[in-house]
Amino acid sequence: MSKYIKDCSAAILAGGENRRMPVLKSFIEVEGTRIIERNLRLMKSLFQESFIVSNQPELYLYLNTPLLGDVYDSRGPMTGIFTSLLNSGNRWVFVSACDMPFINKNLISYMALKRTNVDAVVPVANNKAEPLFAFYKKNLLPSMEKCLLKGEKSLRDFLNSKRVKYITAAEHKRIDNDIISFVNLNSSEDIHRYLNAADRSRFIKEVKRRDKCSVLEQLS
Repeated sequence: MSKYIKDCSAAILAGGENRRMPVLKSFIEVEGTRIIERNLRLMKSLFQESFIVSNQPELYLYLNTPLLGDVYDSRGPMTGIFTSLLNSGNRWVFVSACDMPFINKNLISYMALKRTNVDAVVPVANNKAEPLFAFYKKNLLPSMEKCLLKGEKSLRDFLNSKRVKYITAAEHKRIDNDIISFVNLNSSEDIHRYLNAADRSRFIKEVKRRDKCSVLEQLS
């Protein structure tokens, strides 16, 4: 029996803008390891095919993992999901964001079991769907492309008209009791809220280093 989730690839979306974060979110260290490295290792343990979607591929070359650039020049995660589905060798793709440091492996495996007769499997937390921690089926490509071409970028709106299995908070709390799989690090406040003292110290040092480099560049 294969250890991998059947007929599914994994895609890490690493294209978000860092408007509120002074450093690259995917490179923030959690328990001494960059988030992108933690998550990629986890995905490779669950899926036979994994890739990173980014329009800055030079940042991730060192990971020796397939890199995909967005098919359409459109801001927002929908184009990354579309690119993933288009390039996947499987009928399904599990999508996650690059700034989610506490992904629960067992929750992904549980969600994978709920793919029968649906187009997507999406968890719900705080009464909101979490479309950046979800399974998407390849047959969504035509309708997703239409939305992108029309400039309709809301994933939640897109999913409203699709066959979706929503994983309730009660369901995933049985697996991820603290419901932290969906935590993403969007701001310095999140760093202080979710990371331990050693990781917070590393983050502060990196911010200071970058600030110093920025000043030197301005003086040169």
